[in-house]
Amino acid sequence: MSLSQAFSQKTFDELPGWAEDDHLQAFAAFRRSAFHVLTRPYRSGALGVDFSAFAQAYAEARTVSLANRLPSLDRKEARDFFERHFVPAHIRAEDGGAGLVTGFYEPVVEASPVRTGRFVVPLLSRPADLIDIDDANRPSGMDPYLAFGRDTPDGPVEYFDRGEIERGALDGKALEIAWLADKVDAFFIHVQGSARLKMTDGRLCRVTYAAKSGQRFTGAGKILGASGEIPLEKVTMQSIRAWFKAHPDRVDEILWQNRSYIFFREAAVDDRELGPIAAAKVPLTPGRSVAVDRLLHTFGTPFYIDAPSLTAFDAKPFRRLMIAQDTGSAITGPARGDLFAGSGDAAGEIAGVVRNPADFYALIPRSLVGRAR
Repeated sequence: MSLSQAFSQKTFDELPGWAEDDHLQAFAAFRRSAFHVLTRPYRSGALGVDFSAFAQAYAEARTVSLANRLPSLDRKEARDFFERHFVPAHIRAEDGGAGLVTGFYEPVVEASPVRTGRFVVPLLSRPADLIDIDDANRPSGMDPYLAFGRDTPDGPVEYFDRGEIERGALDGKALEIAWLADKVDAFFIHVQGSARLKMTDGRLCRVTYAAKSGQRFTGAGKILGASGEIPLEKVTMQSIRAWFKAHPDRVDEILWQNRSYIFFREAAVDDRELGPIAAAKVPLTPGRSVAVDRLLHTFGTPFYIDAPSLTAFDAKPFRRLMIAQDTGSAITGPARGDLFAGSGDAAGEIAGVVRNPADFYALIPRSLVGRAR
């Protein structure tokens, strides 16, 4: 497999702010992937960054021990590690312009293990009749986009959508994991794909993505912007929430236009400093894990992201080394990333306003350099 022409080789000196970044934080995230791949290797992306080329870097990362939760090396040694094993390459966006970063986070909300007068909105587990759909079992005429369907005696059909489920299509199947007080909170948990739940019985638990109904995602911000309810340039998570609060009678009208519905599974909160275990099967690191297009990119790839107009993370231009450890249905294209901001309201305030142009530089294993076509 040869490297795509989307890559343009650079030097580390050409990366804006490279020398000032905290490479140790990125190394800690990279090290988590290095241990996971001993169990299950990552799939190589279509742009030609072969997973096997990471073997030497992963092996060295695994030899580094931990001290006070961080790898036992200093920031300069972490920087030297990445410069020794990788070569930076600028990634061209599909349209030839700048790339784009958005943000995501893990909400923390109050929940009840049982339905009460206050807690009436369920988070559901995967139904037994929800099946994976691919070319082997896709019925003639079914939308080729659909990766999930409903098993019936007559064969697979499209699964119930958001509106149908919230109107009761799955009632009585005992799928409820927990109950929330607010439908908008539940929707944003669907958007983010995970949440920490502060249960009324004193427990702290986590729900993470298990499956989805399969239909295309349509963002509430896109709907409200297109209809003129919120100016497009002012669409943020915060402005969407404010609009829903001001128009409680129209919440279903807007949310049901997003037909996609997410099902969850319970998971432990093993380390409160880290996020949920995501698509790359390692806990996400706040400010250092990025979701990418997994069809194009290889999980575990370090990405240096230069987004000078983004200052929400630490009040200075965003120039950070990130590790590809998640994906998402809205994250498509070679120069597209979703930055994990962390857990809780403060992280939500950051993630909710991130929508900035960015330059993406993939750090490519040195053994692959020279194979570009």
